[in-house]
Amino acid sequence: MATVSSIMKQLKQERDRVERKLTGLNAALTAFANVYSGSATNRKRQISAAGRKRIAAAQRARWAKVRGKADVVTPRRTMSASSRRKIAAAQRVRWAKVRKATKS
Repeated sequence: MATVSSIMKQLKQERDRVERKLTGLNAALTAFANVYSGSATNRKRQISAAGRKRIAAAQRARWAKVRGKADVVTPRRTMSASSRRKIAAAQRVRWAKVRKATKS
């Protein structure tokens, strides 16, 4: 029976050794996951009440600026007759190419 008890003792020692190794590996995995999981980047940032007030005031100022300029009528840009003729001629050439391509 001495051999059975010595075998049991060795097996328990081996179990304890493996358990210590697994504990170390689990700790390493946990540390690695905490560092590289990106969980820190997924947290929502908090903004102070004063910061929100500054942002709101700036936005109100932007809208006031837009509304102030909306009252001014911008003059419409007109195209000269010669420019209009050039564009029309170029477009006729483009359509002629399309018609020629569809015929053949």
